[in-house]
Amino acid sequence: MIPISCPLIGDKEKQLVMQVLDSGMLAQGPVTARLEERFASVCGVEFAVATSSGTSALHIALLANGIGKGDEVITTPFTFIASVNSILFVGAKPVFVDVDEETFNINVALIEEAITPQTKAILPVHLYGYPCDMDAIMDIARRHNLIVIEDSAQAIGAEYNGKRVGSFGIGCFSLYATKNIMSGEGGMITTNDGELARRCRMIRNHGMERRYYHDMLGYNYRMTDLHAAIGLGQIERLDEFTAKRRANAAYLNARLKSVITPKVRPGYGHVWHQYTVRVREACQRDDAVKRLGDAGIGTGIFYPVTANKQAHLIEMGFNVAKMPVAEQLANKVISLPIHPGLEQADLAAIVAEVNKL
Repeated sequence: MIPISCPLIGDKEKQLVMQVLDSGMLAQGPVTARLEERFASVCGVEFAVATSSGTSALHIALLANGIGKGDEVITTPFTFIASVNSILFVGAKPVFVDVDEETFNINVALIEEAITPQTKAILPVHLYGYPCDMDAIMDIARRHNLIVIEDSAQAIGAEYNGKRVGSFGIGCFSLYATKNIMSGEGGMITTNDGELARRCRMIRNHGMERRYYHDMLGYNYRMTDLHAAIGLGQIERLDEFTAKRRANAAYLNARLKSVITPKVRPGYGHVWHQYTVRVREACQRDDAVKRLGDAGIGTGIFYPVTANKQAHLIEMGFNVAKMPVAEQLANKVISLPIHPGLEQADLAAIVAEVNKL
């Protein structure tokens, strides 16, 4: 079976983990600080704050910006549920805007009509590693005095017009085991605002700056040095991994004929966390997934149910409108292996089996 994802762990990561184990400093410490410094540099920002997960990064970013009960946050319905749950965690209301069929990202042309006096922030998601139209989003945010929190969980290293995602607004990244670089579990917040970074650090650590003096309500959202050690080894391989993912995507784009392949617009630096194609009719997908699985090709469906149709949102009383483009995509998308561990024979096998569909 050619797996849909395959974390690549090298000698450097193993050496760094052993150094942490030998040091006896296993919780958040100097290795986490080193990863934060390196992450900020990679994203082109002044500050990075390590967290326990991408979800906790989103939660902290919302709390640190004072978003809470009575506020609305505009986001996409076509995303992993953490993007939406983090809004619910702070008592705010997610307001969905449909997506662009080609990019899978929030349709910026529809954002302004969703803004109300209660709107506090826009939370775009750089889905599959494809950057959102950040110039348009930041322009809307400036004109309406809104905060922008970029869900960059799948998009470390992605660029929009030469600028890294996570550096436009407040970036929130995931370092989960299947991400382009990973630490097993973990997250990161990026910002150029020193005061915001200070608040984020307090929230992740029980509201403390001085030990046992709690100045605000906080959480245990810290990253351990063990996780940070893996991340520190991985981040040095980011350019290598990204180049391989882009080469794999180019190979597949040039050869796949039986499905609708992803397109990348000029100025958008896709990092291909997922390589997501579309079948032409929704009724074809289950058959395609089964046939590919029988042929030894791993697949994923990200995501089969849009956020506006999730049971807990309906049960909480959100009267959300239909999102026709997102809902259509949710019935047609299939992600194929794209990870840097693929060999040439793997790519050829993927092409051969997909083109039989």
